[in-house]
Amino acid sequence: MTDAAALSARKAPSPLSNWREFIIYIGFVVIFAIFAATLGSRGFLDPNNLLNIVRQTAIIAVVSVAMTFVLGTAEIDLSVGAVAGLASVATAMGMDHLGIAGGILCGLGTGVAVGAVNGWLTTGIGIPSFLTTLAMMGIARGVAMWISATAAIPILDKPYAAVFGGGNLGPVPSLLLWMVAVGAVGHVVLRRTTFGRRVLATGGNETSARYSGVDTAAIKFKVLMLSSVAAALAGMLYAGRLHSGRFQFGEGDELSVIAAAVLGGTSLFGGAGTVVGSIMGALLIGLINNGLVLMGLEFSQQLIARGAIIIVAVAISQTRKR
Repeated sequence: MTDAAALSARKAPSPLSNWREFIIYIGFVVIFAIFAATLGSRGFLDPNNLLNIVRQTAIIAVVSVAMTFVLGTAEIDLSVGAVAGLASVATAMGMDHLGIAGGILCGLGTGVAVGAVNGWLTTGIGIPSFLTTLAMMGIARGVAMWISATAAIPILDKPYAAVFGGGNLGPVPSLLLWMVAVGAVGHVVLRRTTFGRRVLATGGNETSARYSGVDTAAIKFKVLMLSSVAAALAGMLYAGRLHSGRFQFGEGDELSVIAAAVLGGTSLFGGAGTVVGSIMGALLIGLINNGLVLMGLEFSQQLIARGAIIIVAVAISQTRKR
């Protein structure tokens, strides 16, 4: 073997050297196996229970796809949960006065309006997205409580509920179809389009991206808009699944969404992200929550476990960054 060949062999990475890239999939399989072995007698492997895990996590997965783009630019959106609640109320009120089409437009319009404000404050005024969206979280929640008088607004339109989260296509829940559709579009956009490459370039090194001709301010505006629209869609799915609009919908989802994205391989520091990983992260969180419920743990204990997941996610992200 020549010196060059020997050097090449020494530099060639082993198949296990990038194990962290697959940690989310390894973790999912391991935790699923543990729950299957310990909770099988309590119905964990029952098809209805597995479908319930999908139903409970599909909405988080939808928003985590958009959060992948936001984190990929080294920004963050803490308002997604509150926007989901506001959009559910706007959708229900719109359907009362304008019919199903009007309700859908009101829901999506809520996301567009909030996203435009978040994007403008962050890129136009220069307020950090953390502060912008933290303030918007309170504003959106307050507006939803105000216009609904803190009461649930019923949705009686069965076709809407069937399409937006409450129905099934044969044995397949419509929420699963939404998750797959949004995930497929997000994956293609992030990996196969110029926009996706510019998103990761902006988060990887904003200065270099700007000198390369990337309008980084426009990219950040667009991803914040995308995040709010995805949150509005989540609110519409909540409304369809639960047949009402409520300001409480989406409360606390921002933590689960961020944890799902980071667990799936998206860096909190920007420049790296994977849509498929984010969806797997959401499913892993749903899997853990479901297992904790079957174990009989209280909600407070489930919150502790969720916080632990976020800590692990940050630790993995920092390790990858190094």
